[in-house]
Formats: sequence, C-alpha cells, structure tokens
Amino acid sequence: MMEAIEPAVIAERKIGDGQPCFITLEAGPTHDGLASAKKLVEVAAECGADAVKFQIFDPDRLVADKTLPFSYDVLIDRESGTTETVTEPLYDILSRRALPETEWWQLKDYCDQLGLLFFATVSDDSYFSMIEKMQLPSLKVASADVNHTPFLRQLARTGACIQLDTGNATLGEIETAIDVLRTEGNHNVIVHNCPSGYPARLDSINLKLLRTIKQVFQCPAAYSDHTPGWEMDIAALAMGADLLEKTITLDRMTRSVEHTMSLEPQEVCQFIQTIRDVETAMGQPRRIMTAAELEKRQAIRRSVYLLDPVNAGQPLSQARVEFRRPGFGLSPQEYERFYQATIKQDLPAGTQLNLSHLNLA
Repeated sequence: MMEAIEPAVIAERKIGDGQPCFITLEAGPTHDGLASAKKLVEVAAECGADAVKFQIFDPDRLVADKTLPFSYDVLIDRESGTTETVTEPLYDILSRRALPETEWWQLKDYCDQLGLLFFATVSDDSYFSMIEKMQLPSLKVASADVNHTPFLRQLARTGACIQLDTGNATLGEIETAIDVLRTEGNHNVIVHNCPSGYPARLDSINLKLLRTIKQVFQCPAAYSDHTPGWEMDIAALAMGADLLEKTITLDRMTRSVEHTMSLEPQEVCQFIQTIRDVETAMGQPRRIMTAAELEKRQAIRRSVYLLDPVNAGQPLSQARVEFRRPGFGLSPQEYERFYQATIKQDLPAGTQLNLSHLNLA
C-alpha cells in the first residue's frame, strides 16, 4: 500500500488526497489587456473557481529572436468545428499578454476584491520583487523552464507553493526539478501533467501519468487541460487529479493561441458544477450506508411468508414457505440459519415470519 502523500498548501487550503479538487481557471494566454483580463476574472469568480492564473513576463527578456515562428490552430466555424493553422512570431503572441507592473497590481487587487486567488506563471526574474510584495500563494513554472535550475531555485526561495508544469519533460527531468526545489527548502510542490499542443492530441494526454506522479514523486498531481470541452478533466478527476487547470476565453473564435480549446463564459459555470457533481458522485472508497438507505433497501428485499398455517412447536423446516417482498421480516439468510428452530405459536397462512415467532434458545 502506498504511503499517504503529504498535501500541498495554498493559502491555508490543503491540496491532495481526500481534499476537494482545486479548480484554477487559466486566463494568461487569452486576455489582450487589462480590460479583458478583468472580465475573465469576473467569470472565474462568478462561477466559483478557486483561483485564476495569469502569465507574468517581459517579452523582450524572454524571446531573443523576435522572428521565431510559432504555429497554432484557430477556430473558423463554430458549427463544424473547422480550424486552420496560423503561424506568427512568438514575440507578437507574448506581447499581447504583457502588462505593465501597475496593471498587474490592479488585476491582483481586483481578484482580492472578488475573493479569488491570483496565481501566476512567472517567466523571468525582473518581476520577482513585485511578486514577493504581492505575496502570491502559488507560483507556476512553465514546462519550458523545467530544466532552468537557477530560476527554479529563485522561485523555491519565495516560499510559495510551486506548481511545476512538465510538458514533454522526462521523468528524470521532473525528478531533477523537484530535487532542486526541495534542496532549497521548498517541499510545497504540485506537479502538473501538462500535455503539449494547442489543442493537445488525445494520444499525448497520458492521464495514467497522474498516478505515476503521485507514486514516484510523493506529491499532489494536477492536470492542465489543453483539449476542447471538459471530458478529459472529468477523466483526470477520476484518475486522482488534486488540481485541475482549464483555460477560459471571452470568445473561442479569437484568432490567437489557446482560444480554440478554451471555455467561453457561458460554459465555465457548467464546467465547474460538473466537476463538483462528479466529485460528489465519486464518494468514498468504502461502502457507507445511511439509515434511510438501509430502510429503503428492505422494501425490495425478501422475507419468509407462510403458505400454510402452522402449529406451535412445529419445526420451521416442516413449514411451507415462500420468499416475498418486502424484506422487513425473517430474511432468507436468517431462514437458513434458524432452519431447525421451532415456531412459538399457531400462525395462519400468509404470515410474514420474524425472529419473534421462533424459539431460538
């Protein structure tokens, strides 16, 4: 039997086995400025998400080659689901997501006002002073930075819960990254199964990896979904995901990366409610019957009924009986157990037998 895994902690909330699944809505790649970012925050708060996540970086520090191409799919027809592939400089894509520090503060304050936790994927150290002042409860490492050990050390020292995206990383690379974080004294780690691709291919999702993450790295496992809809999120929950991250957008037909597989505002509440419903339906690993359930089941089970009259002192084994519903009398199992017992008094045909009718001494 696998040892119990120590839960991660985000803002005093435990994340791990036996805890409610933590739901983060990703808005980092789908906003195009402060106004749209705030609208996405409003959607997340209204629908009951636990946190909303953005991506904080400086495009000029992150990308050296401003002509480096990046390809992704965009939705061109809602009814058919038809997409086309678009290629543009990665620098241009990232520039649409970048905000000045003053606006990041405004967005953080807005989340606080709405009672929503503000997370961030931080991709360069120029914002470290800001995020430390913000005291963000959790920081995420992009899958591209899983081997950026100097940066991992800096993140670990913030003391925040570190969420590690893994993308196409090998188990060995993930192990090295976790060792770096723990060596710096930060054991508050959540590892994401984050399939690559926008959207991700089904054969790249590997939901079974969630169990491997828990077993091998002894930490909570999360699933970052890059597929349309939420079928894979439900499956991930059933596989033991402790945290789900799903991207949201104001318009899935926006011609930019990640919109095509994101949830629109009218879908977000249904997504979260579905996850909560499935979580409730999953229940517990052991069978627990309520008093009401125990009573209700007796109505469809069977009792022993006399087909003929019986006399006092007659053995039960000599009585002609039938097993009929409801099951509030002598059960078939009790009938076999007390088969040689005698009957206490004369009883007419049709009587539902119970233990009080038998001499059990």
